Amino acid sequence: MKSVKETKIIGIDHGYGNIKTANHCFKTGISAYDSEPLFTAEMLTYNGRHYLIGEGHKEFAPDKVKDEDYYVLTLAAVAKELKVENLTEAHIVIAAGLPLTWTSGQKAEFKAYLSKNVEVYFNYKKVDYHLYIDDVRIYPQGYAAIASFATTLKGVNLIADIGNGTMNVLYMINGKPQQGKMFTEKFGTYQCTLSIREAFMQKTQREINDAIVDEMLITGTANIAPADLKIIKGTAAEYVRNIFRRLRDHGYDENTMTLYVTGGGGCLVKNFSKFNADRVKFVDDICAAAKGYEYLAEVQIKSEAKL
Repeated sequence: MKSVKETKIIGIDHGYGNIKTANHCFKTGISAYDSEPLFTAEMLTYNGRHYLIGEGHKEFAPDKVKDEDYYVLTLAAVAKELKVENLTEAHIVIAAGLPLTWTSGQKAEFKAYLSKNVEVYFNYKKVDYHLYIDDVRIYPQGYAAIASFATTLKGVNLIADIGNGTMNVLYMINGKPQQGKMFTEKFGTYQCTLSIREAFMQKTQREINDAIVDEMLITGTANIAPADLKIIKGTAAEYVRNIFRRLRDHGYDENTMTLYVTGGGGCLVKNFSKFNADRVKFVDDICAAAKGYEYLAEVQIKSEAKL
């Protein structure tokens, strides 16, 4: 979280698998109840309803404004950041993002969705919060994760932001993003999880728990039978090969370009492929995009104040 005078800038990466802020990461899961549920450790109460944050799995939807879910998840993210500074009331600017090629088409709608309440009251984890949402700034995913050092990049660089739902690809030439060379594909890590489920069922006639799959993708191994491990590794390796096929379809040349991999998909590239460490770099901070949104908003707001 950054501050400009009395206003707090809170960056939020509204991922399809996880919501990230500068200091927190939690699952993009939410369940709504008309009456208070039995377990309330992660309960948020807003507008007369009770929500359990991080419960279940929210399916991929390119339009994030179709229901209240991402708005409520945003409130939870803001509360987590304010708690870091022991605040329960604040004027805030929300800095968020959208997939590269969707930003221009969805920016106005997503901004309106996040700023629909200029003033909002809610309770999260038994604490009352009172927010004044002064502004919402929307930035492109992918670029945000490298924004703080983008101007230092030399030559031709390719940024691949591999999230849970989408893969965003952006060309940078001598530190400048190329407007006509950016792509968004529905080929995030959840596609890998689905492929693993299917392959495992076909070869063993058994289901594999997603927690095991997640552990495997993040660490490269799991405490399971070698034969089962082989199935998951083989499917994950094929997914990573498809990543590089798609990057080459977009003009990627590993001999003349440097590839920067951001997002959760970076661990899959690390664990299930061979790569040239001089040509493939990783932004390992899962919160890099959220921090990047804050950085971009702070620079923009301070620049506007000088005009």
